[in-house]
Order: sequence, then structure tokens, then C-alpha cells
Amino acid sequence: MQEQKRKSGSVNFFLYMIIGIIFLLVACFFSISFGAAEISVKSAWEALFSFDGSLTEHQTVLSLRLPRTLADMIVGASLAVSGAIMQGTTKNPLADSGLMGISSGATFAMALTLALMPQFSYFQMLITACIGASLTTGLTYFVASTGKKGMTPQRLVLAGISISMLFGALSSYLSIKYHLGHTLMYFTAGGTAGAKWSELSIIFPFFIVGILSAIILSPSVTMLSLGEEVAAGLGLNIKKVKGFSTLIVLVLTGLSVVVIGPVSFVGLIVPHMIRYFVGVDYRFIIPASILYGALLTVVADVIGRVINRPFETPIGIIFSLIGVPFFLYLVKKKERDF
Repeated sequence: MQEQKRKSGSVNFFLYMIIGIIFLLVACFFSISFGAAEISVKSAWEALFSFDGSLTEHQTVLSLRLPRTLADMIVGASLAVSGAIMQGTTKNPLADSGLMGISSGATFAMALTLALMPQFSYFQMLITACIGASLTTGLTYFVASTGKKGMTPQRLVLAGISISMLFGALSSYLSIKYHLGHTLMYFTAGGTAGAKWSELSIIFPFFIVGILSAIILSPSVTMLSLGEEVAAGLGLNIKKVKGFSTLIVLVLTGLSVVVIGPVSFVGLIVPHMIRYFVGVDYRFIIPASILYGALLTVVADVIGRVINRPFETPIGIIFSLIGVPFFLYLVKKKERDF
């Protein structure tokens, strides 16, 4: 019976992966076609496979639309995987890098860098963002673990939201004091319009290492999601797995914040959606989250470009409109726990 269930889960996983790849390819073609200047799918295809530098449409696709689409995919996959890992390792269904204070720490570090060290390179800003993310992660876990009851999923969420509000306020203070208003405002709203090939080439190795590490760690995350006692009984080194998991989340969240800003709810929505279709095995959840996180972010970016043309609506706003109702639904579903 258990073997049959495992086979059924594998079939569902491969089916949904094929469907996701098809939808992602379609979404990418829409992404490089829609914008302030509309480009036909035919022209977009020609720009990709028979580039002509004398054509403005081809230059727009190659230098603006394509890096933007790739940035959407990288950020979506990173945030979705981060959310999946956190939900699995903490047994917290509301875990998300935005809600747990991680993104706010990376954003504060970015604001501090823009204010005091604007000469920093893109690589240095990435490292700074990861340090900021690690700072708020440590604070969130520390605050959640204080008290007689120790750390619970509910205390972790409340601590994360509190830390997010604190560091969001500090970022706003830096913005006002150092006149970062316009730069930081669009950055914190979340958008990939300014993505460049040179910047993507810096973050891409970190992204690949983080994603591959998450896939390798997925069997251990599955065991940990069953509970620490069960995982320890199966011979899992819990501290080691949690340490590696936290490092992966910090790197993926840090690079996402550098590219797009502090976008919330991607890591909340995607793993829950995937879990509904492929089950609770993180060997399936994490790879599927990579694909569907990328798909959801590309689609959100396309929607943001077309709903108020010729102006753009940042991805962060789109995800907030979707994510807040989803968050409230999960809280209502877990009402007894709270």
C-alpha cells in the first residue's frame, strides 16, 4: 500500500513538472513580449534565435526583457525554496522569508550600504544583504525562544513579524535621513525592471549552489518535517541539517533582496500549493517549488506590466494582493493553534 502511494506521488510529481515547464515557457514568451513597448511573439522568437543588432525590438528583448525574465525566475525559485525549507525544518506552515524577518534584515543592510557605502560593488552588496538576513534570523529565533514555553511555530511567526516591522522602520529612517526616498521606495516595492546581465552573472553561481544544496538536503528536510524526535530516531543529525538549511535560506533570500527587494508571500504560497498536489515528501516539494516559484513570479511581473500600462506595478504589490488573503486563510485554518 505504501509502495503504491509512493509510486502515485512520483507520477503526480513528473506530471506536474511537465505541466509547469510548458506554462513557464509560455509565460517567458509573454514576459519578453509585453511591456511599455509591445513586441510580437514572432519578433521575440527571432531576437532569441536570429538576433539582428540593427533592430530596436531585438535589442530591447536581449538587453532588457530577457535579463528581467531570468531575474524573475531566479527570485521566484529562490523565495519558494526558502519558504519550503523553513516550513519543513520548523514545522511552521506560516514560514516565509518575508514574514520571518529575514527579508527585512537584508533590506536594512542594503539601505545602510546605499547610505554609508554607495561605492560598494554588486558582489559586496550581496554579501552585505546575506549578513543582514543572518542578523534578523538570529534575532527572530532568539525572541521566539525566550520564555517558559520555548520556541513554537506561533511564537516564531509573531517574532518574525515584529522583527520585520522594526527593521522596516529602521530602513525608512535611513531613507529619510540620507535622502534615499525614490531609490529605496521602488526597491522595497519589489521590481526587476533594472536587472542587468552583469548583475545576474554575479548572483547566478550563488543561486545554483543554493538550489542544488536544497535538493541534496531535501530527504533530510522530509525527516525533520516529521518531528525532531522521529528524525533523531532515524539517525538524522538535527543541528547539522538545521545549520545547512539556515545557510541556504540566508543565501537565497539575500540574493533575492539584492535583485528585487523584500518581496513576501512567494515562499508562503508556492510550497502550500505544491504540497497539495505532490504530497509531503520534500524530495518532490523542493524541485517543484523551484519550477512553480519561477512561474508564479514571471506571471506576476507580466500582470504588473499590463494592468496599468504604460506604467508598471511592482511585483511586491501584486504578491501582497494575493498573499495577504492567503495568509489570513492559513491563520483561520490553524485558528485553534493560535
